[in-house]
Amino acid sequence: MLSYNNKTNLLELRQYKYSLQNVDTPNLYRDNYNYDEIPKCTFNYRLVPMNSPDEIWMTDTTFRDGQQARAPYTVKQITTLYEMLSRLGGPKGKIRQCEFFLYSETDRKAIRACQEMGLKFPEITGWIRATKEDFKLVKDMNLQECGILVSCSDYHIFNKLHKTRAQALHDYLEIVKAALDLGIRPRCHFEDVTRADYYGFVVPFATELKKLMDQYQIPVKIRFCDTMGYGVPYPGATLPRSVAGIVYGINHFAQIPSELIEWHGHNDFYKAVVNATTAWLYGASSVNCSLLGIGERTGNTPLEAMVMEYAQMRGTLDGMDTTVITEIAEYFESDLNYQIPDRTPFVGRDFNVTRAGIHADGMAKDEEIYNIFNTSKILNRPIGVEINKNSGSAGIAYWLNQYLGLTGENKIHKNSPEATILLNWVDNLYADGRVTFISKEELAEAVQQLVPHLLD
Repeated sequence: MLSYNNKTNLLELRQYKYSLQNVDTPNLYRDNYNYDEIPKCTFNYRLVPMNSPDEIWMTDTTFRDGQQARAPYTVKQITTLYEMLSRLGGPKGKIRQCEFFLYSETDRKAIRACQEMGLKFPEITGWIRATKEDFKLVKDMNLQECGILVSCSDYHIFNKLHKTRAQALHDYLEIVKAALDLGIRPRCHFEDVTRADYYGFVVPFATELKKLMDQYQIPVKIRFCDTMGYGVPYPGATLPRSVAGIVYGINHFAQIPSELIEWHGHNDFYKAVVNATTAWLYGASSVNCSLLGIGERTGNTPLEAMVMEYAQMRGTLDGMDTTVITEIAEYFESDLNYQIPDRTPFVGRDFNVTRAGIHADGMAKDEEIYNIFNTSKILNRPIGVEINKNSGSAGIAYWLNQYLGLTGENKIHKNSPEATILLNWVDNLYADGRVTFISKEELAEAVQQLVPHLLD
């Protein structure tokens, strides 16, 4: 069958029909995944076109997947973070949805409390096991959409569920029908998709979901879960590891529209962010994230990272308030006792702090030389310097100007007597055997003792 693509203005052949391959033994892709070796990334050089949707957005799993990696949040903590998510996502809902567990009374209290806030975004959605009985929880909480676990690799179908592909497909479709019968929008979590037989199970399953969607006239979302972080963004990589191939193929072969395609990645191989961006580029409207990337094992795609990716890809923040990222980071550390690694981009204590004197000298002349963007404006995080044995008089002068709020002609120069006095004090500390950096409190005390006139 031929059809005309209004986006590319080209005729496309749509006679591809992929039927379920109900194999007797599981396909575990042992060439790629030999358990005793590091997974292999293979290539067949087949390229698929970039097909970025008209609109892209993020969804959040902080209170679902993120909560599996830490102590449970309290209701107050959840409502506080939920309000921050709403402000961060802005009035256009760039953080479109936020998913919750439904099983404990605390989870349900948190959902009710968030619902009572009356915020348009992010929409509150649920997550359940693939059992019909769990839908009562969804209806009781008055949720319009719910995630359903539908594991799709043979590792899960054969080795965990002890089913055949045909049995798994039948059972999954029955659960999806049950959701549709209740008027609930199903979000099907294709777990472990990067080890699944793409043409033998994934595409046939998605094709059946498309039929149900057309029959019921209710959207059915597909969330591709890179459960083990095996996805790769490289052009020409083979399935099932190719993120571009997974996303493009489900749109092209199963006719699932971009707004119903979502990517959920893990960071086991340091690729969570680039894989999520690749999903956007090749046809997924939605990428699923968690605050600070907190999630099972190495974590999920960090939400704050994808906010920055969005701005880079689209050239606008579309109303997102990035200063809330700093609020969130401070809240995690002060109220949740979560220690963010110092060098974590955008949220770590040292992400825009320099210790080298030559860098401080450059920033004193033009902060753009050593700062990735205007962090004061975008994140409400002024750049900083940390004083150690390598800071030199330039670093001390920069710290003094920032500490005292000096600007223009009032700034202290690196060759000023005050900078020299403090530099000698610093040099003596390290000459006596000190190895750690000097804290802000120590420096403030040294200013009061050695150059008190600066405080007048």
